[in-house]
Amino acid sequence: MTATGMTEFTTLPDLASRRLGGSVIAANDELFAEKENLITPQAPGFRPHTFGHRGQIYDGWETRRRRRPGYDHAIVRLGLPGVVSGVVVDTSFFAGNYPPEISVEGAGIEGYVDPGADPDWTTLVPRSPAGGDQANAYLVTSSIRVTHVRLTIYPDGGVARLRVHGQPVPDPRLLDVGVVDLAALENGGTVLDCSNRFYSAPTNLISPGHATSMGDGWETARRRDDGNDWVHFGLAASGVVRLLELDTSCFVGNAPGAAQVRGLGMDGRWLTLLPRTALLRDTRHRFPLPSGPAVTQLRMDVFPDGGMARVRAFGTLTTEGRTALGLRWFDLLPASAAMQVLVGSVGLPVAEARHLTGQRPFGSLAGVPAELRPLVLGA
Repeated sequence: MTATGMTEFTTLPDLASRRLGGSVIAANDELFAEKENLITPQAPGFRPHTFGHRGQIYDGWETRRRRRPGYDHAIVRLGLPGVVSGVVVDTSFFAGNYPPEISVEGAGIEGYVDPGADPDWTTLVPRSPAGGDQANAYLVTSSIRVTHVRLTIYPDGGVARLRVHGQPVPDPRLLDVGVVDLAALENGGTVLDCSNRFYSAPTNLISPGHATSMGDGWETARRRDDGNDWVHFGLAASGVVRLLELDTSCFVGNAPGAAQVRGLGMDGRWLTLLPRTALLRDTRHRFPLPSGPAVTQLRMDVFPDGGMARVRAFGTLTTEGRTALGLRWFDLLPASAAMQVLVGSVGLPVAEARHLTGQRPFGSLAGVPAELRPLVLGA
């Protein structure tokens, strides 16, 4: 079902984006246009009357015309595993060669393995109508953590972009190494709100890697009042921040003049982590912090406006924070992935693993049996 106008989920990060590490790992056909185009971060483009040896060149994925029953599909490994809230199947510029129907499935796969011929796919978007030369938006209500999605088009045709919007759910075992970026999108950090997103999305601030241009950061409109702009972040979980990085790289004439950062403590009170501090243009600013109370959220105020490339908050998780991450991750795993973890990583017998998988969701540590506590609590 095309959720026309139901696009609030598009403010969430695109988990499939090449920018976040996504990859199109398989397609049954890509004769006219390559499958890799599906997850290009930039909007699709089109140059008419540009023909190659396979026909008109399209900025998307296009299969040949089917002469036999069946359908085409492509499989994407998400850059950030997570819970999908909505999908956009963008058929821009495919006006006479778009698929009239699509479906999307998700799978959660443990480790770095090929999804194989038939993993346990869960329907995210049932077979639904799609329109040509438009962004078709579909709301998803599934609440499992997926690592891969499969786009199926009926029977054939072209799709410019596939956007898979949702909340990242990190594997907490990857955060047991000590100091981590508590604000990072890939570690479960989020943008809760911001004052202005006129030029670009604030989610860019906590995305992986260094910004390559102003468009790869966060930039506000110019203020004509006496206020200031701000971004409100949710950390991956409660933790102690020891190093803040405010990066204005690529912002040469429009970096903020100053910034301050506050943290929301476990007692519900805001405390200053970085007082109002002057910033330079096109510079990675790194500010060591004394060891202080644990925080769960950050608010960065910039004065008065401008742009920033990245924000990093390096620190360590609290015991409570690591437990919360572990519980959320394990409760959201598909049953097949939970079985793989319990049998392959924890070493439980199959029957016991199946029993524990069926007991989810645990919700709190109180209900977690002893066998699972090392997995939930971390090393």
